[in-house]
Amino acid sequence: MIIQEVIDLIEDFAPTKYAEDFDNVGLLVGDSSAEVSSALITLDTLEATVEEAIKKNCNLIISFHPIIFSGLKKLTGKNYVERTVLKAIKNDIAIYAIHTALDNQYKGVNDMICEKLGLKNRQILIPRKDSIKKLTTFIPSKDTDKVREALFAAGAGSIGNYDHCSFNIQGKGSFRGNEESNPVVGEKGMVHFEEESQISITFPSHLESKILKNLFDAHPYEEVAYEISSLENKNQHLGMGMIGELESETDEEAFLKHLKDTFKSGCVRHSKLLKKPIKKVAVLGGSGAFAITNAKAVGADIFITADLKYHDFYKAEEKLVLADIGHYESEQFTKNLLYSFLSKKISSFALILGDTNTNPIHYL
Repeated sequence: MIIQEVIDLIEDFAPTKYAEDFDNVGLLVGDSSAEVSSALITLDTLEATVEEAIKKNCNLIISFHPIIFSGLKKLTGKNYVERTVLKAIKNDIAIYAIHTALDNQYKGVNDMICEKLGLKNRQILIPRKDSIKKLTTFIPSKDTDKVREALFAAGAGSIGNYDHCSFNIQGKGSFRGNEESNPVVGEKGMVHFEEESQISITFPSHLESKILKNLFDAHPYEEVAYEISSLENKNQHLGMGMIGELESETDEEAFLKHLKDTFKSGCVRHSKLLKKPIKKVAVLGGSGAFAITNAKAVGADIFITADLKYHDFYKAEEKLVLADIGHYESEQFTKNLLYSFLSKKISSFALILGDTNTNPIHYL
């Protein structure tokens, strides 16, 4: 396989279109047409990670965090970012990062946290807006099934736990072709009326080009009439954070100790304990202070995240417990998620789970 084929698999699972605007995802270093020998899957790409890739004969690093986050104006090796990139280039090692595209996936970073905690009834904490579109098109009645199935095959018509969803209306369309036209039905220069179906079908926005290709390939008309609109609906299977429930209520202190043990945290910083049982749990891997209000709004008993600042803890307002388990600790299982997914898709070369500890924080 070439690198681009691996990228296509990853982005089918976690489309980079849904990465946050501030992020830098995708192929950061390397040639997408190069053949893959082996791939190292890791949380971070550092000099030590590149060294591991060299020792294990990997020419592709699949990383959660991007080593290049803000722009690089020089490559002189003066800092750890430049040294890492230079080492990768010198050794013909490509670097790919997925970051917030995976954060926003239903089966992504936060689902892994929920899985480790055994949470049930999981839902997205902050559902993504502006990610659902609607296609409306008009098709000769006899060709409706063919075109509809082509749209379904491209991923249209999936809503939550349902697929093959569409709305259909029968009617009569009219048109007249000029001398340059080549009508499938009717004659040039003559007004023609045709029994047609109007299909309305929703689809995730990242599939738009694929949806349109299938529409044009399957549609019999020389000129295809269609319109696409963006919907205000929130996407319940895409977005930041997750909320779930424990099998049974548990004591606050007992749960915090369980949290520390499960994620092997050097410490768990938390807000004031409320002397109430923990049942409903909100999580957001990485820096999640921005979601405190959302966690309170859904009635969470505790919100688990990382990188909380001093004043963030005041925002608990005795409505829930805030628990900071550490940035690395909250995302450490992400590489396992990527490894598990790709292992089911790839058998033509070795996938290697990186064992370099890239946590920059240490505890006494």
